[in-house]
Amino acid sequence: MRRFSFLGYVFPAFLGLFLLYSAAYTVESGNVAVERTLGKVNHTEQLQGLNFKAPLLTSKQEFSAKEIAIDIDDLKPKAADNLSLRDLDVSVFYRVPPERISELLVKYAASAVRGSDGVWLPAYGLVFREARAAIYEKVSEIDSLQLHKQRELLQNEVLEELQGRLNQSDSGDIYITRIVVRALNTDPSIEAAIREAVEAEKRLEAKQVQVEIAKKDAEIEIERAKGIAEANSIINKSLTAEYLQHEINKALHEFAENEGSVVVIPANMQGFDVILDTNSLNRSASQ
Repeated sequence: MRRFSFLGYVFPAFLGLFLLYSAAYTVESGNVAVERTLGKVNHTEQLQGLNFKAPLLTSKQEFSAKEIAIDIDDLKPKAADNLSLRDLDVSVFYRVPPERISELLVKYAASAVRGSDGVWLPAYGLVFREARAAIYEKVSEIDSLQLHKQRELLQNEVLEELQGRLNQSDSGDIYITRIVVRALNTDPSIEAAIREAVEAEKRLEAKQVQVEIAKKDAEIEIERAKGIAEANSIINKSLTAEYLQHEINKALHEFAENEGSVVVIPANMQGFDVILDTNSLNRSASQ
């Protein structure tokens, strides 16, 4: 009797602990849980923290409500000039509002993918397929030689195209947050053409700089010549007959004071009155 009495206490306690364990669960920060009772999805998502469900009858799936990254690698789309890229790697980042995850689970059950940490990624397959299509479409609108220079443009256009595709069927359910082109490798022949084009562009830029320098040097010479011409004009205007006469008289006077014995007067001095120091001439004559 004691044995049965002991089992009568232990078994209910064990059963109670088991039911409590199967009913309680926690949701990590940034995630939500979607409950399913007897196959029917509960559209009220359970938030982070401790939650309870009906034991045995209700199952739960934990979904990420954070930004999710999809790496799409080894793409070989054709550019606008009909040349295929050798390798294109793109990362697509998207987010699903927590309150819309259960609806997407019902609508695209097969698109959800379980991550390495056991948390489910909502609509992963859907975004992956639409992203590939958007990438191929937008690459086809840009020449292969321009893709390296227009990587940011490509990212923006793929984001806009992908968001538009998703909005057509699921507006407000999926948001593309960013697109990152991680690798963009063209055909080796195209790479050589790109290098040649870059080198030619650099040479052209160097020539343009040299032309600008030559223009500036020419402008400097023109300004210098203008300055010289203006200076000469001022000097010519100041060289009047009276001024020249004054300068000649001043030079001859200084020559006489230095006891010069010989005075040479040019033959073309007509029209100028020469003023000589008579005292100096007298002293010279007496000697």
